[in-house]
Amino acid sequence: MLITHDTRCALDTVVDLVNTAPEDDTAADGLPDVAALADFVRNHEISDVGVLSDFDLSAVRKIRGRFAAVFSAPDARTAAGLINELVAAAGTTPRLTDHDGYDWHVHYFAPGASVADHLAADCGMALAFFVVAGEQERLRRCEAPDCRRAFVDLSRNRSRRYCDSRTCGNRLHVAAYRARRKEAAG
Repeated sequence: MLITHDTRCALDTVVDLVNTAPEDDTAADGLPDVAALADFVRNHEISDVGVLSDFDLSAVRKIRGRFAAVFSAPDARTAAGLINELVAAAGTTPRLTDHDGYDWHVHYFAPGASVADHLAADCGMALAFFVVAGEQERLRRCEAPDCRRAFVDLSRNRSRRYCDSRTCGNRLHVAAYRARRKEAAG
């Protein structure tokens, strides 16, 4: 599957956005305030965003939950329905642009759109490409029992199981190794 630069950026953004959500009632929100949202926008180089407000923060948290549902969708039809709702609510207006030194690419958000509509449109379309290509199963949650972070499996054979093989994957492999050693010892 060919993934363009702007689609890859949108995928990275949506994964990072979903992963800012607290995993339970005891965890902190990764977007606690407008300043954190501004940092998120800056770090992900999200263009055409004006002054952010509490309204923007609330709207982004709302679509974050809807994106999270896409990563947990049991099938392509469910994922497609969720994506369609996100993109339609954003009022998409596809247009070609070559801003900030990047080659021509498509933005799906309307000029002057809110940051939430911008994210819903561009990130929603990036996820839509996976559903259209029959690759919805690549939109996953980490299989580590103590982690439910979202990720996009871009491995050739669709075999990635953990959000990060150096942390979650390695931790589980070490635990399995120690369990085998303990069982062998007796």
